[in-house]
Amino acid sequence: MKLLLHSLFLLLAFETQARTHSCDVVIVGGTPAGITAAIAAAREGKNSVILERSAHIGGLPANGLGATDIATRGATAGLFARFIALNKAYYESRYGADSPQARDCSDGYRFEPAVAQRTFERMLAEAGPGKITVLTGRQFDAEARYVVKKGDRIVSIRVLDRTTGREEHYSGAMFIDATYEGDLGAAAGVPFRTGREGAGEYGEPCAGKIYRWWKHGPDADGTTYEGDDAIQAYNYRLCLTDDPQNRLAIPRPERYDREEYVSLVGDVLDGRNTDARYRKADSAAIARNRRRIESGERTAAPGDVWGMAKITSMTRLPNAKTDANNQHLALISTDLPEENWPWPTADWAWRDRFAERLRDYTLGLLWFAQHDEALPAHFREACLQWGLAADEYRDNGGFPRQVYVREGRRLEGCYFFTAGDALPEAEGKRPPLHPASVTASHYALDSHAVRKREAGRVHLDGFFSHPTAVYTVPYGVMVPRRIENLLFPAAVSGSHVGFSTLRMEPCWMALGEAAGTAAALAIDSRKDVRGIPTETLQERLLRHGAMLVYLRDLKADDPDYARVQRLALRGFFPEWEAGLDRVLDGETARLWSTLAGREITADGTTTRREWLRRITTNQFLKPN
Repeated sequence: MKLLLHSLFLLLAFETQARTHSCDVVIVGGTPAGITAAIAAAREGKNSVILERSAHIGGLPANGLGATDIATRGATAGLFARFIALNKAYYESRYGADSPQARDCSDGYRFEPAVAQRTFERMLAEAGPGKITVLTGRQFDAEARYVVKKGDRIVSIRVLDRTTGREEHYSGAMFIDATYEGDLGAAAGVPFRTGREGAGEYGEPCAGKIYRWWKHGPDADGTTYEGDDAIQAYNYRLCLTDDPQNRLAIPRPERYDREEYVSLVGDVLDGRNTDARYRKADSAAIARNRRRIESGERTAAPGDVWGMAKITSMTRLPNAKTDANNQHLALISTDLPEENWPWPTADWAWRDRFAERLRDYTLGLLWFAQHDEALPAHFREACLQWGLAADEYRDNGGFPRQVYVREGRRLEGCYFFTAGDALPEAEGKRPPLHPASVTASHYALDSHAVRKREAGRVHLDGFFSHPTAVYTVPYGVMVPRRIENLLFPAAVSGSHVGFSTLRMEPCWMALGEAAGTAAALAIDSRKDVRGIPTETLQERLLRHGAMLVYLRDLKADDPDYARVQRLALRGFFPEWEAGLDRVLDGETARLWSTLAGREITADGTTTRREWLRRITTNQFLKPN
């Protein structure tokens, strides 16, 4: 009898562990891309589950990245614009429209970590009850044995409940990999890249091994532009404050190694930095700056900064807080190059160890800057003005919960994005226009270092920033070539340099929105992700205010917004403005006649808007 009861207990336990949960869309990763994917799927009538490994959703915006990385405001819209609007509304409602907090939120583009998480939670709630299930503490391990496939379709995946230690299985019609690392895509068999391509492979600026004066060069000794397997550095985006009422002292970590930071002493005294202006500083100027500092004054070296700004680049946020990132002007800062290289393909045990190592390194750097007596006293005093914000990450001692994974795997998709897709075809012109665009986006080509400080080098290997223009992102960057029911809006397809501009949260949020919409369309049409009509996907996105092509004078509330976006994708607006209420000129009439396949005349009175309405309402256009 006891044996029978024991057997029944084991059977029930196995069934409990092996039970499969089903929904329309299974999303791995509670990043902003995962959140927007779930919301977009919900508004198309599909239910989803978000499986997030940590105890909190929101990814990096909820972990210190409070200064939004976008070069042209308005270039990316849709659910990202909703996120920004809710941030702004929060500060104005709570503190007043004329308050310092409302001013410092910069129209919602700058926000505290807790506010970002609150905004994401509100956006999920707006999707309506029963549409989105968020499960935290769910770990997906990037191994093929945890993905069940039938042919080229994913049937289910296995995750681990980190609280109970039990396995859970999730099946769905569609799967979305919203991880920063591309874990699900890799486990499902999608080919991927890591490391850097050489300049010769795609003819990209900044490709391969590069030592560049900040910010736009010139490139210096040691630069070869050759590719390698190096990964750009990770860090924590710290939320620091100089408010004594909300400031936690920086603790000295148990695993503190002073030797890691001692090079900072010489950098402070010499004013050494990586700004291109510093290359003009000769030995006499450096000596004068050292004497100046030793006499109690601040640095006057060209390009140099002082105090905590020497090791972190701080952007002011509301409530006397900052987004403290790596300092690009420094040769030692909060990035920890080289040691993160295994992360993209490592298991979670290794990643957790690195996260602890990075935390110790970061706290050690800040503690050194504030307390080491080899540094000038007035430098230390300036650094001591700053500490961790006590009201952020209350369960983690004011320290961010998540590593900033700037680049993991780059999963290979139907379109491979390179620098050429983001660079203008001529001065003042657009980059190449993608008819299959699912969002516009804009940020520089931007990478952090891949190697630590090297003697005789002007900067760390891998740092670059290169100007771009507002570009379009084609659907194919997140569509696998073989797997039929998977999309990956974060670990997108591209070269290291091409990915370096796509890797910003506004772009990822827009791609997540497109992924959720595409997933719903694939379910409804019973097609794979490559078979859905791009035009239908674009129409659904436009219905909700997405920006597929950027026009600086066109807003989502314009009555002709969608029609202008559609025509812009066909080349009707090669310039940066739509000018809808301007009278149609002869040059534009000739261009539109060619594109429409019909004669369009500039009669001196009819506006562009009026002609566009005629074109689109009378089936005036020739087929695409």
